[in-house]
Amino acid sequence: MSMRWTRTCGRRRTALPAASLLTACLLATSLWTAALQRAAADTQKPYPQKPITVVLQFGPGSGTDTTTRLVGQHLSTALGQPVLVDNKPGANGMIAATYVARSAPDGYTLFVTSNTSHSAAPSLMKNLTYDPIKDFTPVARAGNLPFLLVINPDIPAKTVSELTAHAKANPGKLSYGSGNSSAIVMGATYARRAGIDLLHVPYKSAPTALADVIGGRVSMMFIDVLTALPQIEAGKVRPLAVATGHRSSALPELPTMQEAGVADFDINSWVGWFGPANMPKGIVDRLNAELGTIMQTPEIKKQLNARGMEVITGPPQEFERFVVDQLAYWTRLIKDAGIEPE
Repeated sequence: MSMRWTRTCGRRRTALPAASLLTACLLATSLWTAALQRAAADTQKPYPQKPITVVLQFGPGSGTDTTTRLVGQHLSTALGQPVLVDNKPGANGMIAATYVARSAPDGYTLFVTSNTSHSAAPSLMKNLTYDPIKDFTPVARAGNLPFLLVINPDIPAKTVSELTAHAKANPGKLSYGSGNSSAIVMGATYARRAGIDLLHVPYKSAPTALADVIGGRVSMMFIDVLTALPQIEAGKVRPLAVATGHRSSALPELPTMQEAGVADFDINSWVGWFGPANMPKGIVDRLNAELGTIMQTPEIKKQLNARGMEVITGPPQEFERFVVDQLAYWTRLIKDAGIEPE
C-alpha cells in the first residue's frame, strides 16, 4: 500500500509545491497506518464483541429448541453479549447446516444440531450440500435427547406388542410421522424388525408431526420426551416405549423398546454445538469451557433433565471423535433399516 501512495504522490509532483506534496503524502500515510492499527487492535479484542447467532435445524417448540434457548440465556450472561436463536428447519437439517457451513468461522455463527444433520442425513439425502466432518468445527457436546414411541389414543393398543399385532392385522393402514431423521430411522427400524407395513409421513418439525398424531391423521411417531410430555400428560397421545436401551428418568415407568419385545432396539438422539470449519482454537476453547460450566451447574442440569435431556459434556477433541463414530453408526442403522436415500 505504501508503494501506491508513492506513485500517487509522484504523479502530482508537478501540480503541487514540494512542501505541500510532502505534507499530503505524510498525512495520507499516517491515516492509512492508523487504520491498520485500528484493524489489528479489533482482532486482538477479547471474544465476543457483538451478538452471537445460534442456528437450529428444528422449529420452535422442539426439544433441541427449548434446551438451546435455556442454555443460550446463561451463555449470554457468561459472554456479556446477546445469544440469538435462528430456527431454520427442513430437509433433514440440510438448510441450517449449509447456512452455517458457509458462514464466517469467527465464532458469531454457531450451530446447535444433532444426529439428524451430522449422522443420518448423509445416508438419507442423495445430494447433500455440506460435509458433516470437513465443514464444521465441533465445539461442545450437550447430551442426549431420548425418544419414545407415541400413538393416537384411538388405536386399540396399550403395549408395543399389541401395536405390532394390530399393524399385522391391518397391513398398510397404519402410518408414522417424522420431524427429523431420528424419527425416520426409528420408525423404519421398528417396522423392519417387527415385520409390519407402515406408511412414512415426513414433516419439517416434530411439533407439527405430533399435532397430526393427536388429530388422528397419522397413527404414531417417535418423538423426543420434552416435546411429547405435555401431550402425554394431557392424554392426547399414548406413550408405549422409549427408544434407548435404558429407561428415561422423565418417564421411568415406561419400558424400553427392547423390554417391549423389539430385539436390539437401542437408538439415541444426541445434541451438540458446532461452528463453521477452521474456527480459532481460542474461541472454541472459550465456548467449550463456558458451555460445560453452564450445563453442569446443578440447577441448570436439573432443568435440562426435567426437559428430558441427559447432559453429557467434554472437551472438543472428545466430541470430534464422537461425531465421527456416530456417522459410521447411523450409516449402518439406516442400511439395516432398508431406507433408501432421497
